[in-house]
Formats: sequence, C-alpha cells, structure tokens
Amino acid sequence: MNPRYSAQAEAFRAEVRSFLDEHLPENWTGIGALTHDEAMAFTDRWRATLHQHGFLGLSWPKEYGGAGLSKVEQVVLVEEMARAGVPAMGPNDTFSVKMVGNTLLRWGTEAQKQRFLPRILSGEDRWCQGYSEPDAGSDLAGLRTRAVLDGDSWRIDGQKIWQTRAREANWIFLLVRTDPDAPKHKGLTLLLVPLDQPGVEVRPLRMMGGRADFNAVFFNAACTDADNVVGAVNDGWAVAQSLLGLERGDEAATNPVQFRAEWDRLVAMARESGVIGDPVLRDRLIDAYVRVETMRFLGYRILTGVLSTGVIGPEASISKLYWSEYHRDVTRLAVDVLGARAMVVEGRAPLRGYRADDPGAPNSTASWVGALYNGVADTIYAGTSEVQRGILAEKVLGLPREPPAPGSSR
Repeated sequence: MNPRYSAQAEAFRAEVRSFLDEHLPENWTGIGALTHDEAMAFTDRWRATLHQHGFLGLSWPKEYGGAGLSKVEQVVLVEEMARAGVPAMGPNDTFSVKMVGNTLLRWGTEAQKQRFLPRILSGEDRWCQGYSEPDAGSDLAGLRTRAVLDGDSWRIDGQKIWQTRAREANWIFLLVRTDPDAPKHKGLTLLLVPLDQPGVEVRPLRMMGGRADFNAVFFNAACTDADNVVGAVNDGWAVAQSLLGLERGDEAATNPVQFRAEWDRLVAMARESGVIGDPVLRDRLIDAYVRVETMRFLGYRILTGVLSTGVIGPEASISKLYWSEYHRDVTRLAVDVLGARAMVVEGRAPLRGYRADDPGAPNSTASWVGALYNGVADTIYAGTSEVQRGILAEKVLGLPREPPAPGSSR
C-alpha cells in the first residue's frame, strides 16, 4: 500500500503545479470561497483553459484529441487540482469525459470515436446519463424504456429519472430494452441519443434543499441513428456495468483531500461555536478524523493497484461504500455542532449537489445543512450501500449471490 510515482509522473506533477501557479488568481483559497454565480463563471473559464492546455482527456490517444499520457498522470492531475481547490473538469464532464468518453474508448467503433471524442473535449457535446427509471433504480435491469429499430434509426419510448445536469446536456447515453422477451439482464442496449429533438422532454426536479440538479427525461417516439449503439445490440448490460465503474475512477485520489478539508472546516466551526469542549462532540469529531484518515489509506491501496495495473477493480465499491456512509455521519455531526442555529438556514448553499462542499467554502448554516441533504443521498446515488455490499460479497469475497426476494423476477 505504497503508491510510488515514477520520476516521469513527478515531473508531470511539477508541470501541473507550474500551470496552477500561472493561471490561478493571487491569494486563491479554493472555488468554494466564490459565490454560486462566480463559481459557475469561473468553472466555464477554467474548463476552457484546461482544454487549451491539454489537461482534458489526458490519457486519451492523441488521434482523438487527448494527450496520450497514462492513467498515472491522470491520477496526478486530479490530485493536484483537488489540493488547489479547483475542478479538474467541467460541470457535465463526469458524464462526458469520465464516463461516456472512456466507455467509447473501450467499446466504441472507430467511427464513433472519431465523431464523438473530439467534440466531448471541446465541449460541443455535453452528456448526461440515462439509466434509472421510476421503477428501476437499484434494480436497474428492471428498466422498461423501449427502443425499436425502425429502418435506419431507433425509435425510443419511456421515461428516465434522476438525470443530473440534463438541462445543460445535448446528448444522453441511454440504457434501453431492445428485446422484451429476453431475461431482464439480457435484451438491453446502450444507445447514444441527441436530446435536442421533438420527441424528448426534460423536466427539472426540485429537491428539499431548494436545488434542481436532477431531472426527469421523457421519450415519445424519440429517434437516434441505427449506428449509435455502443457495444452489441442486446448486450448493453456489460457495457453499462463497465461504465459505472468509471464513475468512481478518480475518487481514490480526490476524496481524501476534499473530505479532510471539510473535516478541518468542521473543527474550526466547533471551536468558533465554543462546543469543542463538549466530550460527546469531541469523541464524534475524533471518530470522524479516524475515518477520514482511514479513507486516505484506502485511497492509497486503490492507487497502488492503479499504478501497477492501470485499472480499478471491484475495490472501487469499498471506496464508494466507505466515503458515502462517512459523509452521511459527519454531516449529521456538523448540524449537531450548529445546534439551534441549524434551524435558520443562511448564507451560501454548497456549490455541488454531491459529496463534500468545495475547498474554501464558508462555515454558513446553508453550507452545512445543504451538505446534510447531500449526505442523506450519498448512500443512494451511484449505487446504494446495499448494492455495494452485494458487489463486494460476490466479486471480492467470492460469496454466493444473495437469493431473490419472494415474488422477484430476478
């Protein structure tokens, strides 16, 4: 568990730090110190700067617009961006670059790579994810959105839900049912679908924290070209599962930085509030410190594997399970530190609707109460805790698959 970086990787680290010194404003304390509008404007400018200097799609081949570097340099990049308190990508790039872009590199045709990858990096195409449905979330294979091949195009009917940033996207990668007679894990296909067409409606979903980061997307005879299939027709489950693993790829490097910065901010608030001497709260703060430091060593273990093999295996589920349950608990602790003040929500809410608030964030009640709302959802999105435990039991420990519930079609 010792992620030793090569001399080449450390030279690249120095290059990234020089870039940050040159392009960040003086006295920069992190994007979290900005207002919401300032942060959004900064992120747009920052993404353009990253693209201009070749820091997007870093490990992608040069013929598709990437830099042709290794996964190791990609880890170094996100690590340094997290330490500097700046995003390593744009708002939609978790879906655009990290997920569908890397999926196309593995599963896409040459024509798909030539068409989509450069446009992803330039920002011309912005993507969102079309997996969950009202009756198919953790049981994703139970989805019902249908696609039927009609001449040289697919006709799509159905509904997806919880689409993050769908209103800013112009494409969606969509898991659909193409063979209704096949077992439910079979007969699924991953399609690339343009959102800007008459048969698609995107509706925002306002959450209890006041944000509308999520959306519902409705398809009514929407169309996409017949060759916009990723992988094979009726074999979309394999593609979809590999894509979900990419969602957790860089977290081993960034999570320990972000969550430790959040913990430091929580301790500062406890001191300022005069409750740092409360023995129960002190015990909970110490427990949170132990857990966030353990997260750092879990990250080291995952990074050691990445540095030696270039891939992340099922251990990514350990990371997701660990950090999400930690963050659920630490945000509850933060609200207990606030005490009665938490009932009056004032100040800037978290800039992000998931995980820790950004470095430099203020200790406002809105920031911490918003973080609590996010923490409740942390153990649900990107795979529930129950799903992660099932993956670990089967794929890491080699235990038999859990039997289906009575009446289940699984």
